[in-house]
Amino acid sequence: MTMRDATIFTGSTGRTLAATAELLHADILGSTEEMVREIQDRIPGYASTADEQEARMLRWGVDLALRRYTELLDQHIHPRAHDTRGKAADWREIYRTVGANEMRAGRSLDALHAAVRICARVANRRLGALRERHALPPDAVAWLAEAIFDNADEIAEATAEGYAQAQATEAGELARRRRRLLDLLIADPAPSERALAAAATAAGWRMPRRVAAVAVAAGSPAQPPMLPPEILAAFDHVPPCLIVPDPDGRARVRALVNGLGGHHAAVGLPVAPADAGKSLRWARLALDLAARKRIPRDRVIWCGDHLATLVLFQDEALLAALAERRLAPLATLREDKRRLLAETLLAWLTLNMNANAVAAHLHVHPQTVRHRLRALTDLFGAQLRDPRLRLELEIALRSLDSSR
Repeated sequence: MTMRDATIFTGSTGRTLAATAELLHADILGSTEEMVREIQDRIPGYASTADEQEARMLRWGVDLALRRYTELLDQHIHPRAHDTRGKAADWREIYRTVGANEMRAGRSLDALHAAVRICARVANRRLGALRERHALPPDAVAWLAEAIFDNADEIAEATAEGYAQAQATEAGELARRRRRLLDLLIADPAPSERALAAAATAAGWRMPRRVAAVAVAAGSPAQPPMLPPEILAAFDHVPPCLIVPDPDGRARVRALVNGLGGHHAAVGLPVAPADAGKSLRWARLALDLAARKRIPRDRVIWCGDHLATLVLFQDEALLAALAERRLAPLATLREDKRRLLAETLLAWLTLNMNANAVAAHLHVHPQTVRHRLRALTDLFGAQLRDPRLRLELEIALRSLDSSR
């Protein structure tokens, strides 16, 4: 203890240091009820005492702060007897835990910080009254008045740290759960409805009636788009993908298109959640076909607009085998003639075998069409009269037409 400490606490009244400290201790520890009452009167969030657990927690919090004030008093009186380094860390950790608990309870820090400020004001008010009641000189307890508000700031800072840490932890855990849900939705084989429901509950995601998967082209802008929170996203997949709940609504479609920004993407067909993997497979096929110029490369490709082409290319090896077999009569022709006859045959099959309609479609004279049709009849013979074979011919020709 320094000579200055002794002078401050003894003062002109002749009190001993121990007697002054005892007065301060008693007043600090006796202010719990007043602080609790004022907090309940002034802060709506603490007004109700019906919840005994909440009331006990409020009293515990006030007692915690008051014990901290008495510790500050003891440290000031006996500075050499107190190693404050470890204790300061302990107190901050307690306050961080309090802040984290507020976040987990779904409350903001506003009420807690308001309560801390009320405690500081009550403590300072009582300290002034005690000084006047016992005729202490103004500087006898001035240091403690300053310490009260410093401590309030320290409590607020530590609780804010704990709150932020808990927020970050919860956000990270929620992101991991949402990612696990997305992986489960697109898994092969498809998950059970029970597994999906459990994963959705854990991720805080309302299970929709239908979903659509979105495949995002790998060459799209590196910055992930801003999307509504209910859309699940995995931009580290190759290619990146999204799961859009209830995709049939116009508002949801508009939000999706606007949110994708400059990203090139394909939207799969709406399906039940357990079939999201199929929707994603179709979307990825659409992206691939667009890259190969077999369907238009719109910024956002809707699989529903290209169903026939997607069906054709589900098994390209089988499609190639069909085209090779059914279009074999054209294989011996020169490229230019083969292209003209294939174009004419596809138009003829598509337009109900009407030569005049074919001529108008191809912008050629009807006689030219008839001449080509005679050549096709010589090449294909009975195949052109068989409905089943005509269907296979059209499929084979469409596979060639979509590749141009």
